[in-house]
Amino acid sequence: MLSKETQLAVEKGEMLPLMEEFYTIQGEGFHTGTAAYFIRIGGCDVGCHWCDVKESWNAELHPPTATDIIVTNAKKYADTVVVTGGEPLTWDMTLLTQKLKDKNLKVHIETSGAYPVTGTWDWFCLSPKKNKLPVADAYAIANELKVIVYNKHDFIFAEEQAAKVNSNAILFLQPEWSKKEEMTPLIVDYVMNNPKWRVSLQTHKYLNIP
Repeated sequence: MLSKETQLAVEKGEMLPLMEEFYTIQGEGFHTGTAAYFIRIGGCDVGCHWCDVKESWNAELHPPTATDIIVTNAKKYADTVVVTGGEPLTWDMTLLTQKLKDKNLKVHIETSGAYPVTGTWDWFCLSPKKNKLPVADAYAIANELKVIVYNKHDFIFAEEQAAKVNSNAILFLQPEWSKKEEMTPLIVDYVMNNPKWRVSLQTHKYLNIP
């Protein structure tokens, strides 16, 4: 049970439930292959059955960590920071992004977009989920739309989501890892027939890095 003081600090974004932080290579989407420092924030109620970080869902398992400490750690390693989760927009990202940008870091987010958008982002990767759709602001500012393909119906869902994002958003289809053998050939065919889309792969898993 958090103290009232800690709870208030979390609500203000002065502390965040930090699951893990690590320096690695971005494995997915537009920035694949580039070095980045990842900040994984705990807490998510979107509930994707195929999520590969279910341990992030319960924010209470991840100790509230001072935003200043998170920023100091990030600055040691990289020019680009990726905030992910869990679902980072569960929390107020205003202070974290302000402090990261004060250190002249580029700040990216990977989000389902299911919660109100807070924070200032250099790159907004929107990965919508069927069971909790994005808010309007997320569609409006998305630089990248990344739809995970678990079954054939996800191609229909992808087109529905593509119709909602702004016209500048770059569109990606990515096979869900456990279904990659089955879905990757279908994605390749789909992109060849619908070249507004691009293929994204979880290259970090092929490289065996975080």
